[in-house]
Amino acid sequence: MNSLFNTDTQADIIKRINNLHEKSQPKWGTMDVGQMLTHCQKPLEVANGNLELNTQIGFAKKLMFKLFKPVMYNDKPWQKNLGTVKEFRITDTHEFHAEKDKLVHIINEFSTKKNKQDWPAHPMFGTFNTEQWGKMQYKHLDHHLTQFGV
Repeated sequence: MNSLFNTDTQADIIKRINNLHEKSQPKWGTMDVGQMLTHCQKPLEVANGNLELNTQIGFAKKLMFKLFKPVMYNDKPWQKNLGTVKEFRITDTHEFHAEKDKLVHIINEFSTKKNKQDWPAHPMFGTFNTEQWGKMQYKHLDHHLTQFGV
């Protein structure tokens, strides 16, 4: 499984981001390209410790998310049109170039943390180790870049 902590994988993701343009259209889903770039920043900001979510979930959902957790970082691609937490839903307009530059910056910040041990807890899935964070962030970006055909 690819990881954003792998230098070649990181470079490939950034190359794919740079292949996007303002008129890139999704193959599925409702976000436009600016919204998608903004959406992709959010999980990285959580991992980087720059965004804290106060998502409260009950016991039954916690159990369900615990069972679903390995899907976040295993080798299988994510399904199209998966749901997301409300804090990651982007519905307003976002400027393409600014959001693209910001996403690349956040990816670069994240990728320097391959030796980090004290990751923040994910608001729904709990703790992830460094390897899982790297795989999960790659998988999320790959999912959305595939959504936009790059």
